[in-house]
Amino acid sequence: MSQADIGLVGLAVMGQNLVLNMDDHGFTVAVYNRTVSKVDEFLSGEARGTRVIGAHSLEELVTSLKKPRRIMLMVKAGAAVDDFIERLLPLLAPGDIVIDGGNSYFQDSIRRAAYLESRGFLFLGVGVSGGEEGARHGPSIMPGGSEAAWPHVRPIFQAIAAKVARPDGGEDSCCDWVGGDGAGHFLKIVHNGIEYGDMQLVGEAYQLMKEGLGLDAFAMSRIFAGWNEGKLNSYLIEITRDILAFKDADGKPLVDKILDAAGQKGTGRWAGISALELGVPLTMITEAVLARALSMLKEERTAAARRLTGPDPAFGSTGSAFLSDLGEAVYASKIISYTQGYMLLRAAASEYRWNLNYGGIALMWRGGCIIRSAFLGKIKEAFDADPALVNLLLAPYFRAQVEGAQSAWRRVAAAAALAGIPVPAVSSALAFYDGYRREWLPAALLQAQRDYFGAHMYERLDRPRGEFIHTDWTGHGGPVSSTSYSA
Repeated sequence: MSQADIGLVGLAVMGQNLVLNMDDHGFTVAVYNRTVSKVDEFLSGEARGTRVIGAHSLEELVTSLKKPRRIMLMVKAGAAVDDFIERLLPLLAPGDIVIDGGNSYFQDSIRRAAYLESRGFLFLGVGVSGGEEGARHGPSIMPGGSEAAWPHVRPIFQAIAAKVARPDGGEDSCCDWVGGDGAGHFLKIVHNGIEYGDMQLVGEAYQLMKEGLGLDAFAMSRIFAGWNEGKLNSYLIEITRDILAFKDADGKPLVDKILDAAGQKGTGRWAGISALELGVPLTMITEAVLARALSMLKEERTAAARRLTGPDPAFGSTGSAFLSDLGEAVYASKIISYTQGYMLLRAAASEYRWNLNYGGIALMWRGGCIIRSAFLGKIKEAFDADPALVNLLLAPYFRAQVEGAQSAWRRVAAAAALAGIPVPAVSSALAFYDGYRREWLPAALLQAQRDYFGAHMYERLDRPRGEFIHTDWTGHGGPVSSTSYSA
């Protein structure tokens, strides 16, 4: 029997499509699924006529692989990954590679990398973005983990990943080495957090057009089509155009018949949790996650709508000027979303000692993934020009764009507030911008309050940073103070 280049466990849609993608690019793949009948169904169905090798046990899968063996797990994140790792290890030899391609929590990947390396094996935690279509025809692939494993999977992953054209006529693969242990899966978490932010921005624009301007779905589709021809060109704007134009069987917009309650699978929430742990103000992305949580309170909101009042949401205008402002507000807010995402990446790189290539990350997201857009090319240019760039807002292009858009941005946020239309992403993005650009913030008072009630101490403007002082504010508190640590 011919030996396979790589094995894949888990034949749900993503797993099947990755296998077919690998086969298209000349790689022989051995496959296994816990429900073994699915292997035979795949071989007689979608994989018929391919080089794919079916295995009816993990032992059979392992023996069919070239050395070092490369086995990719496309199973549900969590306990299932650990279970398959434990079942595989007795069958593997030192130097063999276990690859987790699911949406795993990055701390689990850190733990798994340490565990497998301590046993003589190699581990990769790989973020894969692009959904079913991306998996089949070219996803964005974000590999991290044991660096020694990278040369053994690089030809496969870079071949099957999406490609983006270079100015010189060549092309780049949307896959490159990210960093050690959990870096690949952390990058996927940040990607998904930005995805949450982008989707919320699109939803807020949709609500403002629908309730504020009274536009129907077909008219909104034409507006999004126009946006997709300009600087807002992106996958999410493109599919929103198509969704709004889609008709149900009765000829009416299908989107108008969909329940307004959005679920989530946890990656956006993980981005917010990581930001809290690392002390990063991921305000806009977190608001996007919380907006989904609020949407799930459908029954409560329906009851509240009958009892709680607010202004008439209609703007009472033709809307051409407002639509122009709205496009600018969405773009400026999008810049903030990526700014915060990159702030989180920088903080994590420092905390976990990852050497991240920030321009390369933007390149990996240029194609194949859900947040792919022309916008990402500007991020790569910014980091190419200044690899030590602290914040995207300080790059000349992004600074100019936000400064040029901020009047429109403020008009949109104000109009929404006056009309009672919630725009948590737009308004929190604007608040972040206003906070980041201010030399002085009211935290001086906050520090005084903390020292007053808890003796937590404070720093003075006329003393060196790091010198903490306690004041007896009441005259009877005494000299005792708390520690000055920041959690």
